[in-house]
Amino acid sequence: MGIFKKWASHRQHHNPKAESQKQPDDHDTKLSNQLESNLQLIRSRLGSSSDIVIRQLSNRVHLHFALIYVDGLVDTPTVNQMIAEISKLSELEPTPTDINDFYQFLKQQAIAVGGLKEALKLDEIYRALFNGMTVILLDGCCIALTADTVGGNIRGVEEPSSQTVIRGPKEGFTENLRINTALIRRKIKSPELRIDVKIIGTTTQTNVAVIYLDGVANDQVVAEIHERLAAINTDSILESGYIEEFIEDSPYSTFPTIMNTERPDAAAAGILEGQVVIIVEGTPFVLLAPVTFFKFFQSSEDYYQRYDIASFLRLIRFGSFIISMLLPSLYIAITTFHQEMLPTTLLIGLAAQREGVPFPALIEALLMELTFEVLREAGVRMPRVIGPAISIVGALVLGQAAVQAGLVSGAMVIVVSFTAISNFVIPAINMAIAARLIRFSLMILGATLGLFGIMSCLMVLLIHMASLRSFGIPYLMPIAPLVKQNLKDTFVRAPWWKMNTRPNLISKNSVREGPNQQPEPPRPKSES
Repeated sequence: MGIFKKWASHRQHHNPKAESQKQPDDHDTKLSNQLESNLQLIRSRLGSSSDIVIRQLSNRVHLHFALIYVDGLVDTPTVNQMIAEISKLSELEPTPTDINDFYQFLKQQAIAVGGLKEALKLDEIYRALFNGMTVILLDGCCIALTADTVGGNIRGVEEPSSQTVIRGPKEGFTENLRINTALIRRKIKSPELRIDVKIIGTTTQTNVAVIYLDGVANDQVVAEIHERLAAINTDSILESGYIEEFIEDSPYSTFPTIMNTERPDAAAAGILEGQVVIIVEGTPFVLLAPVTFFKFFQSSEDYYQRYDIASFLRLIRFGSFIISMLLPSLYIAITTFHQEMLPTTLLIGLAAQREGVPFPALIEALLMELTFEVLREAGVRMPRVIGPAISIVGALVLGQAAVQAGLVSGAMVIVVSFTAISNFVIPAINMAIAARLIRFSLMILGATLGLFGIMSCLMVLLIHMASLRSFGIPYLMPIAPLVKQNLKDTFVRAPWWKMNTRPNLISKNSVREGPNQQPEPPRPKSES
């Protein structure tokens, strides 16, 4: 018993968690006017990290100061140039001898960088360091200067890999926040464009930008997005998917209520229609909200080519979505319960194919669907050089071998293959994933209840979609509720000269273009 008490006492006095809780929190600590004291606090908080560079300097009148930066996050030539310029101050005549005069001289003349701010607290210094700033501390001054020296190796603007188009811009977002905001600024050169930056994540301190067009975006939607972002209390935000799960309206719904895109032109188009864009530092995928169900079937290329071609392709996408959800379940239900719906010749052919198959249609379909999902995932995870070849060859070899072995019928291979191809037609990957998940539920209901089970599931899905909201906007708008002016860009796309209004309920200012924009051939001049 005494040994146990001694062990418990030892645990109480040497609990690392308790010791960590006793460490002083210097986030609200203000800087002192002693340089060594400030450097000691910074060293104790940052530890002996090899990338933290502290350069102490002094001039001929014995004014001491220090430069602190994080190697790899700053532009090294800019920092070296700044150190060289500050070192030349000793050669000036007269040299400022008072610390306040020297501070003003540094702030107004010596430091030749675009962005220069003051910092009074240690947490401001830490935030500036990890954002690529260079911090300048002076002995005898309780105010620090943070110089904008952001640099390092950053991936440049490249063509989007997941959302490609034949006609349209070939630039995509990067992992750098300022590059992403600049890409949008280049497309929307309006003084009404607002970019609000927040810091989310107690440990990662991730910069998150909220971008919208003042006077066009709905004020209630903007306020709701700001409120939901401010309510996030987590230690890390590493990708925009973190933000999406924290702020979406229906987290348990299969259907996405927030859109993501890798294309600056798609983000700019959404802003011009009244949507709000959320950019997260560290990822090229930005979020757009609010969205409706029909937005996920629109591609940027729809607006870069003629309206008749765009409308035809959009109808193909809607049809492909329905096929990717229903085709396997309809095949199972008809071949199991409703054979009278098939022509006699086709029914005899299917029966002959299934004569040697030992499994029912549901097990056969599940086997093929799961096999295809495994091949799809393998193609994504494997190296790019061999990934597509392995997935295509694997699908062909396995499908042919399964038919020859009598495990599945040839018709089932055709159904599963066409279903997979139809799923790839959907532009938004999160909506394509929703169709894949719903497909398995429909297959089970089709195998147990036939067409009645499929229709019942579709009714439940329709009721569920009608109840969804995206930041207060009905998910099935403009069908439920019916908004006639929005039908110009739903199932088909009207010509640009007819879409003179923005989507209602999403934007505050619905006027997009002037009247009488329809082009007309030139009128022949009347002969005098």
